[in-house]
Amino acid sequence: MPDPADKNERANAQDAGQPQPRRRRDLRRADGKLTDARTGTMPAVTPNPSSPADAGQPAARRTSWAEAAAAADAASPITHVPAPTRRPAKPPATPQPETGQQDVPESGAATQARPGVEPSLPPAPEAAPAFRRVRPTTADVIADTPMPDFISSPGLFVKEQKPRPVGGIRGAIYSLTGGALNMGPGPKQRQEDELGRRISRQLQGSYNTAILSLKGGIGKTSTTVGVGLTLAEFRGDAPCAIDANPDSGDLVERALGEGIYQQASPRTITDLLRNIDTVDSLTALARYMHHAGRLHLIAGEQDPEVSDSLTAAEYLQIRKLISNYYSVALTDCGTGVTHNAMSGILQSADNLVIAAGYAVSGAKRARSTLHWLASHGYEDLARNAIVVITDKDEVSSRVDKDAIEEHLSGICRQLIAVPHDRGVADGDLVTLDVLKPETRRAYKEIAAAIVDGYQ
Repeated sequence: MPDPADKNERANAQDAGQPQPRRRRDLRRADGKLTDARTGTMPAVTPNPSSPADAGQPAARRTSWAEAAAAADAASPITHVPAPTRRPAKPPATPQPETGQQDVPESGAATQARPGVEPSLPPAPEAAPAFRRVRPTTADVIADTPMPDFISSPGLFVKEQKPRPVGGIRGAIYSLTGGALNMGPGPKQRQEDELGRRISRQLQGSYNTAILSLKGGIGKTSTTVGVGLTLAEFRGDAPCAIDANPDSGDLVERALGEGIYQQASPRTITDLLRNIDTVDSLTALARYMHHAGRLHLIAGEQDPEVSDSLTAAEYLQIRKLISNYYSVALTDCGTGVTHNAMSGILQSADNLVIAAGYAVSGAKRARSTLHWLASHGYEDLARNAIVVITDKDEVSSRVDKDAIEEHLSGICRQLIAVPHDRGVADGDLVTLDVLKPETRRAYKEIAAAIVDGYQ
């Protein structure tokens, strides 16, 4: 067996004159602990030094930094720090009633509790806020900003597009630039667009307008057809026109043309009254109606022996049936205001159109019609009536048109003049395509005034 290193003479001879390295076993103390911190071993970490269960136990050695870190984490568990809160505002101090004496702090024995009086404790000091925000955060700004209404205010995010100009210099510039330069509509086009919006206004319920006059051949039926076609052009729901003229009215002939009406089924208002109990739908009602585009018409009776037999009660039956399917109805009343059906027409009318002309006789009869209405219980209809002066016969220059208009405008709600137009004066088919722009605009103004009167 070889000798130990400390008794080996060869080894001692080789190490002569060299510093003797300290052995690990020589650095240990009697209690087994190392005396040199550079030995390379990590001190033991106890999970909880203050735990009584571990008192007197030898410290367990950790062989890695990971185990030591885990032990340190277990010894000091992570606690959740509450989020900083704002301190509520201090309420204003309540003023004390003045008693004439000042509160003087008592000292010594004076601060002792008095008999029957509870001693007052000094107020507790307010806790200092854990955190004070100097500037509002983004979350605070978003919370304080009202949420925009994306439905009722879409213009907040999308720029409004200008309407396309039609005609004139603005329309030409728009066409030449391919829409890159849009100057918007001019004043005239804006007025036309405003008339269209007034005509197309949505209505709640069914309304009826009566067109009447005391003189024949003055433009009453042509006004009914022109206004009816204009309503059909701009409104989303189709209007209905009823021929209640007791003198063999020609409403349908003026809307369809004489030839087309003769070829169509000759259903009249009398046929509808005879079978009115069987009409329970719009499809059933369509069998007794004629159609000029989107304008639906009920023809008047053509037989002179029965044309004047329409009574007020029968007209009210027709009006009640029409109100179930149409929101706007026009009634061509014929000449006069005293025939049998007239009381029922005026009773169910929401407003009136009084047809007149520039002839002296036509202006006088229009004024007489308004006076008759006001004196027979129809003051509201007379006050809100629309007087339409049609220059049908193209009167001579001796007639003062301005004086006639001024004479009639003061006794009605609105006065509208229709210029002379061969498409109206011939007494034949009335179509919007062949009318002058001024005539079409006049019919638009009448239609807008009629819808404005529906309250």
